[in-house]
Amino acid sequence: MSSITSGTAPTTKSAVCFRKIPKSATFSSMLYRSSSSSSSRLMLSSLSSSSSTTSAKLLNSNNGSSISSSSCSSPKPFRPVMHRREADRLEEERLRQVQWQDVTVKMVVDAPASVAYKLYADRELFPKWMPFLSSVEAVEGSPDLSRYLVKFESFGKNIEYHFLAKNLQPIPDRKLHWRSIEGFANRGSVRFFPRGPSSCLVEINFSFEVPHALAPVAFLMKPFMEKLMRGGLEHFAAFVKTS
Repeated sequence: MSSITSGTAPTTKSAVCFRKIPKSATFSSMLYRSSSSSSSRLMLSSLSSSSSTTSAKLLNSNNGSSISSSSCSSPKPFRPVMHRREADRLEEERLRQVQWQDVTVKMVVDAPASVAYKLYADRELFPKWMPFLSSVEAVEGSPDLSRYLVKFESFGKNIEYHFLAKNLQPIPDRKLHWRSIEGFANRGSVRFFPRGPSSCLVEINFSFEVPHALAPVAFLMKPFMEKLMRGGLEHFAAFVKTS
């Protein structure tokens, strides 16, 4: 230290010591810079982590709001597609709920089955032995269709109905049958059973839907229609003898 004060050149040992001082100072400054750089990196890392966390929260918040808004939005109306099988089932159920009446009458007539069949096959002759049938007309150009007009008095009312019937495939000398396709809903058949060379059993099966006007007295419709059909068959037995 005295040599430095006096201005003389320092010895080698002193020079080495002198050089250690700035080296030590340089190391401290480097350490300070390193620590400052590390702190900066830590701060940047912290900011980056905080920014990522904030972004994630915002993203989750946005997703939550979109889900919430989606769940709160009104759903589209459900429109089921009805398959044919389901439609057929519903139609069968509807038909079961409709009030139908079944009537069966039979009688032996003095005529061969072939003669009785031939008379019944001419539907325009029906009013001759069925007074409640005002008219039966074949549809021009459609031999398998017939138009019926029904008139009778019942329960203090004048009843009038019409219907269009399709004549189904017959069995010659054995069976005639039909079903309505318009108007008064009904279906039926007439069967012929030989009872020897000059007589046969005629059986009429008739099913009909009770008209709405007669719904209050539906329980009386079956015996009433049975009486009409039996009276018609008795008239037929008398008519066939004169033919």
